[in-house]
Amino acid sequence: MSSAPRPRVLLLFGGRSSEHAVSCVTAAGVMRAIDRDKYDVVPVGITRSGTWTLLEGTTDSFRLDQGQVPEILDSGTHVRLGSAGTDQAHDAVASRGLGDAVGLGSVDVVFPLLHGPYGEDGTLQGMLELADIAYVGSGVAASAMGMDKHYMKVVFESAGLTVGPYEVITDKQWLNAPEEALARCERLVRPLFVKPSRAGSSVGITRVDVDGDLRAAVEAARIHDPKVVVEQGISGREIECGVLEGRGATPTRSSLPGEIVVQPGDHGFYDFDAKYVDGAAAKTSCPADLTPEQTQSIREQAVVAFDSLGGEGLSRVDFFLTPEGEWVINEINTMPGFTPSSMYPQMWAASGIEYAELIDELVQLALHRKRGLR
Repeated sequence: MSSAPRPRVLLLFGGRSSEHAVSCVTAAGVMRAIDRDKYDVVPVGITRSGTWTLLEGTTDSFRLDQGQVPEILDSGTHVRLGSAGTDQAHDAVASRGLGDAVGLGSVDVVFPLLHGPYGEDGTLQGMLELADIAYVGSGVAASAMGMDKHYMKVVFESAGLTVGPYEVITDKQWLNAPEEALARCERLVRPLFVKPSRAGSSVGITRVDVDGDLRAAVEAARIHDPKVVVEQGISGREIECGVLEGRGATPTRSSLPGEIVVQPGDHGFYDFDAKYVDGAAAKTSCPADLTPEQTQSIREQAVVAFDSLGGEGLSRVDFFLTPEGEWVINEINTMPGFTPSSMYPQMWAASGIEYAELIDELVQLALHRKRGLR
């Protein structure tokens, strides 16, 4: 008797967003750790222009500490979903030039290791829903709201979570009445953090301590997103908590929390370089040094945040713990950084689920999840 075929996992990474390089680093970690005896892995990179290409070679160069930013280059072998002969959406097809198509076989689950727009924001999830293909992570609505710092705050407030003061500047508001938009921000206490509404990994974020710098900060954020969120700085410790979907009808799970401490130096906050380039810029502590009551509170609130969005699969929820002992939610990441050294896997390792086991759990959650409306 022949053994049952291994589930085929299409790892998808790179992408069109400003977090292209971070996605490559995440993918390298997952590809090294995923159980090749249990899963048949098809690595597919998305170039910055949006071309799906079959990865050739290794991912050893996918690092951010070697002076060269990793990038997906077109290998010449393009990949699409859907078989030319049978038009099966769950098949993957590779091709070189016109008419030279080679089937890669049926895809059982897509693992979208994509950060930012065109991957983490519901667009890819919508395509996979239409194709009836299982995938790791949250669905269309939760991904879209989790990507937009404005709408996630609205959802969190409605769920009873504490959100810091903020203002939103849309593209039309900035183009038609920039002075009015800046005036609205006067109610916020400095320092301010000006952010692209739909970007992550601290890309495009500026700390503003002087009023005259606000306009330039908004323009810098608009390079990445025409919609900008201006947040009042929150004094407090930066504490994060991992969330993992429960199997079937079982409740959502949360990890032990971790803490990020930015070291004195050139980084005024936990920016892109502090996260990924300058290894000495920030210190992570996991589990975080909290009282049992504080640990229980953040774990409960992280689950509320995840469930209020209708999250699935995984998320990392970021909070501030103020000197007064209040939890203020900052944001949720529906596809957090996922290298072995990233905070999300670290928190789950501290909670008893190691990196390879965590990858397996996420794939299994996707394979067993109900398709369609849920």
